[in-house]
Amino acid sequence: MDCQSGLNKFLKPSDSLNKTRRNAVVISEVALASVTLISLDQLWYSDYERSSFQTVNDSKEWLQMDKLGHVFSSYQIGRFSANSLNWAGVSKRDQLLYGGTLGLGFLTAVEIMDGFSEEWGFSWSDMAANALGTGIYIGQELLWEEQRISLKYSFHRTSYAQQRPGVLGNGLYEELLKDYNGQTYWLSANLESFLKTDFFPNWLNLAFGNSGKGMLTGASNDQSFPNQNRVRQYFLSLDVDLSRIKTNSNFLRTILDILNVIKVPFPTLEYNSTGAFKWHFLYF
Repeated sequence: MDCQSGLNKFLKPSDSLNKTRRNAVVISEVALASVTLISLDQLWYSDYERSSFQTVNDSKEWLQMDKLGHVFSSYQIGRFSANSLNWAGVSKRDQLLYGGTLGLGFLTAVEIMDGFSEEWGFSWSDMAANALGTGIYIGQELLWEEQRISLKYSFHRTSYAQQRPGVLGNGLYEELLKDYNGQTYWLSANLESFLKTDFFPNWLNLAFGNSGKGMLTGASNDQSFPNQNRVRQYFLSLDVDLSRIKTNSNFLRTILDILNVIKVPFPTLEYNSTGAFKWHFLYF
């Protein structure tokens, strides 16, 4: 009990600036970002030729699923960073200024590294997506002082990765990041926050999803893989805002906040670019 009580106290956000916590958060974030960038440089970019700085227009590739990934990543990095600074008792202004923008800053560094790689290139559409993700987080905090709309992620395995494992992932962990056919990104809106009614549980959300399938390459006209049957998919479903579940345990609250990046599976209605509707009893 003493151990649990101590952990619960440790995880409770500070009511005022705690410099020890703030310094720990800043040092941890800088160290983690630095290690990640160095690892990318050594383990990823080292496999490709370096080049002078170049840009690329990839805005029409992968049915824009990669762009949604940038929006999601920028949003979530900013959210986690701001929440960490909140735990340290940092002012709301500084949470948004230094925490909420971390996703944009980190992904900009990655984009610059892309620009010096022969294989890739600096993408302005990626940068726009990064800025949008940061804007969605900071904008809601400025407008409502809460996240009424959360960006979430869900995934299911597909047969496409088996056809191009080098591109779409070899094994589950790689597929989670690379197989756009199995990824769905969601805008999950909290009903109670918008409708201001006690009719719905305060944790119940309405979710709008976007996905695609039939993609073996970025471009639809790749001659190496002709006749790709690409289909855009749109989804309507329910969701749970785990951060709104009431608990007196700061440990459980922290776990729920971390898990809140994932869309909870629910029955889902799909509409796709072929004009067809489809019902999923449980969609991941």
